[in-house]
Amino acid sequence: MHVAGKSDSSIVPRKPANNSGVPALAESAEGRGLTKENIEPLLLARTQSRNTDGTPFVPRSRGLLGVREAAQRDRKLRFTSLLHHVTPELLRASFFALKKQAAPGIDDETWHDYARDFERRIDDLHGRIHRGAYRAKPSKRSYIPKPDGKTRPLGIAALEDKIVQQATRTVLECIYEQDFLGFSYGFRPRRSPHQALDALFVGITKRKVNWIIDADIRGFFDNISHEWLMKFLEHRIADRRMLRLLKKWLRAGVSEDGEWSPTQVGTPQGAVISPLLANVFLHYVLDLWIDAWRKRQAKGEVIVVRYADDFVLGFREESDARRCLAALSARFAKFGLELHPEKTRLIEFGRYAEERRAKRGDGPPETFDFLGFTHISGKTRRGDFTIHRKTSRK
Repeated sequence: MHVAGKSDSSIVPRKPANNSGVPALAESAEGRGLTKENIEPLLLARTQSRNTDGTPFVPRSRGLLGVREAAQRDRKLRFTSLLHHVTPELLRASFFALKKQAAPGIDDETWHDYARDFERRIDDLHGRIHRGAYRAKPSKRSYIPKPDGKTRPLGIAALEDKIVQQATRTVLECIYEQDFLGFSYGFRPRRSPHQALDALFVGITKRKVNWIIDADIRGFFDNISHEWLMKFLEHRIADRRMLRLLKKWLRAGVSEDGEWSPTQVGTPQGAVISPLLANVFLHYVLDLWIDAWRKRQAKGEVIVVRYADDFVLGFREESDARRCLAALSARFAKFGLELHPEKTRLIEFGRYAEERRAKRGDGPPETFDFLGFTHISGKTRRGDFTIHRKTSRK
């Protein structure tokens, strides 16, 4: 690993000790490649388990632990050499981390097809990546039904693209997991929707929350600006080869019914790398901004819970909520995003909402949906304020 102005000799030992506690997968100091017979049982045992967010667990090498430690020590550090961490060992682990029964992309190649000549193909893929000869294929457009009767477009990557994206995601997560804020839960290692729901419950019931912004970003994944995304990535990544690799996926386009179309904006939903890129985008557009806004602009408490592009804001003061909603709309517009005017709502919700609304004759507090559950103002058997949840209808 090379970082601007620093040597990597103090970060990545050349020859890790066998008793260091690092998985055997990382121990390639003698230059011996692991054979398929040796690596497959190890990787199957390690990668068939999954993180709490449903993403596959991929072992980290000693070099990647060094990346993580450097990113943690210096939040402004720009990494000038990252692609060399995409090793044959990491590509092998990434292959075994993929879902075996996943639908094929435009290459029509399944996991089992690729496994037949696994070692040779992984070595060839590794060589093409580092020679600059690797070419990303267009995503295959597919549609899945939504609960409201509409459909959601998915982009199914070719198998080799999935492998390289998984490996790249593993490398970049070592950096960005040190940067992402605590209220971001979506598609992150060891984080889950249940944790996001619990955080929201605790925030509303234990903090001074009287107003809720139930936000919806219109077509988020389809409207991510490539230009802004690359600028955000360059805050941490100075490795030109890694940046070119990411651009290849963004510009690979989409194939639907045999017709190719370019992608000027957006990241394909369903691509392995897309959740991480989406989190990076919203980290800079939303998370850092709202965290600063609540510290500098808000008169009362503000809570934030975000899961991917789905987020809820809670406020003590109505004036804070209204000012924040206006500022948030302007903030999103700057980066090519838009709050859905019909689905984004400001509602009175919290410990005192029912009492205050009853005095005004406004009826019970409105409900809101988050991560598949409708949140309803209620009381415990002792009469204390609580939140009841039921599965959303939509």
